[in-house]
Amino acid sequence: MQRRQFLTAATSAATALLSAGCEPAPRALQGGFAGIDLERGHQVRDLLARGALPAPGLVRRAQVVIAGGGVAGLAAARALRLAGVNDFVLLELEDQAGGNSRGSAVNGVPCPMGAHYLPVPGDDAREVQDLLEELGLRQRVAGRWQYDERHLCHSPQERLYFQGQWHEGLLPVQGVPPSTLAQYQRFARQVQTLMQSARFAMPMLKTLEAKRPLTPIHQALDAITFEAWLGSHGYDDPHLRWYLDYCCRDDYGASTARVSARAGIHYFASRHGFHAPGEPVDEAREAVLTWPEGNGWLTQRLAAPLRTGGQLRTGCSVLRIAEGRHGVEVDALHHASGQVERWQAPRCVVALPVFVAARVVQPAPAFLQAAAQRLQWAPWLVANIHLDAPLQDRPGAAPAWDNVLYQDANPGGLGYVDAGHQRLNTGALLAGPTVLSYYQALGDQPQAREQLATQPWTHWADAALATLGAPHPDLARRATRVEITRYGHAMSIPVPGTLQFMSQIGLQRPSTQRKALSNGEQTPWLPTPTTDRLAFAHSDWSGYSVFEEAFTRGHAAGGVAAG
Repeated sequence: MQRRQFLTAATSAATALLSAGCEPAPRALQGGFAGIDLERGHQVRDLLARGALPAPGLVRRAQVVIAGGGVAGLAAARALRLAGVNDFVLLELEDQAGGNSRGSAVNGVPCPMGAHYLPVPGDDAREVQDLLEELGLRQRVAGRWQYDERHLCHSPQERLYFQGQWHEGLLPVQGVPPSTLAQYQRFARQVQTLMQSARFAMPMLKTLEAKRPLTPIHQALDAITFEAWLGSHGYDDPHLRWYLDYCCRDDYGASTARVSARAGIHYFASRHGFHAPGEPVDEAREAVLTWPEGNGWLTQRLAAPLRTGGQLRTGCSVLRIAEGRHGVEVDALHHASGQVERWQAPRCVVALPVFVAARVVQPAPAFLQAAAQRLQWAPWLVANIHLDAPLQDRPGAAPAWDNVLYQDANPGGLGYVDAGHQRLNTGALLAGPTVLSYYQALGDQPQAREQLATQPWTHWADAALATLGAPHPDLARRATRVEITRYGHAMSIPVPGTLQFMSQIGLQRPSTQRKALSNGEQTPWLPTPTTDRLAFAHSDWSGYSVFEEAFTRGHAAGGVAAG
């Protein structure tokens, strides 16, 4: 019996048994905030605002300092180790490295606190491919690359709660009029035409490596919002518009009304296009890698050798990065001791969000100041809901890994992933506890950042439980604990003009390289902004917060720092 059939039959049986008995009343819900220490970040903000930083209590030295322990910082550390450079330190604000790609556990059940999957990377993401090969996730068999099926998303992968029942896939298909299907097909053809006319790479920064102005197609798409582009091409079907809006909020944190048309098209054109119902799909190319703890599985393995080697220092806030003629000074506050440490090094990788980097780099170069003023960031929320047993289900498609609600009643709601879906023990999957990770993008909500900082955890937990109660009426009785992870600046939003702006920054070169190329050689392309002693690496520089962007930029910055 296939996994899908087994799950469907077993879930129906479990539902019947639960319905036959008397369900207990909802219990007192436990929970709280987890993962992000807002007080640390605000403490640094206030110190910088006052302009009176504490004096360092001791001075340490290293060959390279990495400021920031997200995916970019971890990738830079790996690149240094591969280059034979082990005399470096990585400074991270939180108690765990990984940034938006960290994992956690609620009542012992592993779950993601942010990014929860990685698409099987194409050839543009060779650095990511190499990492996956190193981790044993990908290997060449009989001349072809194969991925370890234990780490690929198990079937069924996704479903949509639409018109009172569950449907396979995320595109509304059943019960929609012929005009909807016609717009699906026309949009698919237009995306295919754009893919053939211009380069849409993943990671996106590879689009810029030709060192020439953006193509007219990219310039035109980057100049307007996706919503405006859709309207100008007659895409007015509400089901198509809902799906495209969901995709933008899912990847960019904001709706089609805010992101550029280039970003909206890039979502599909950089991977495998847009598939209208009935069109053939290459399931092997569209597969995704995922784990119970999400991309935390990857970041934990990137951080492990740094913990062993003593290069990783968590609970440290970078207060100041000063570039001099002979080296770099980095002052960091160690929160456990309250002491400020000064690190001196020939080079520094600045793997911090742009708005943070602009505050701590002194003086901030012009391109960094411009980027901090230009970029916009989306707040984000993840609610990890622990359940003591599987939920009853509405009719339709079987329980899936990714579960989305059509027109989610919760503003910015993106549905949930089941952290237990990847279990190989099917009995535990059907009977044991699990965690639902509910996602909410708040880039379009007024005062969302202030609300994240001031509303109690119960405000967000109650909203998540309420909206998921429609497809799962017994959710309140099954939920035992909810942990809320808040991201005040989760990701930069690719608003119109972002690609044009970033392409201009990407061509800037430090004076040392200009001197070295005074003999007339062509300026080399670097996938990261640099100064003489600083290499900047963060997904902000792509305007796209995904693993491929952050890892590729961090890998390149680590190579620059290694000399």
